[in-house]
Amino acid sequence: MENKSSQEVCMCALDGTMDLLGKKWVLFTINAIGNHGSVRFKDLYSELRGISPSTLSSILHQLEIKGIVNRRSYAEIPPRVEYSLTENGGSLRKAILPLLIWASRQDDYSKQAETCDASRFVEVSLAGNSRT
Repeated sequence: MENKSSQEVCMCALDGTMDLLGKKWVLFTINAIGNHGSVRFKDLYSELRGISPSTLSSILHQLEIKGIVNRRSYAEIPPRVEYSLTENGGSLRKAILPLLIWASRQDDYSKQAETCDASRFVEVSLAGNSRT
């Protein structure tokens, strides 16, 4: 179908990406990687309090397949693997940061922030890491 205006987007092209982005923890994972530039699995797991190791592993694998995350293995003993955002992942992170900030202010944010367990906070920085 011919694009009639710059506001029209074919929904077919969004299916796979939107399915992935709509999953719990995906946006926070992208943000966390962007905060660090390059990060190891154990550090991501520590930062994303409440995520299971299998869920984080699955999300990282799916983000790698979509070209959002790079996985780099080092030939060391013990083995070391680091994750970073691709150029595409960096632009996605910039797009989702305002959404994360907006969402944090909904649903009576001030009351929730007062009673929210400290372990439930994650850093969201518009500046981010200079490598993304």
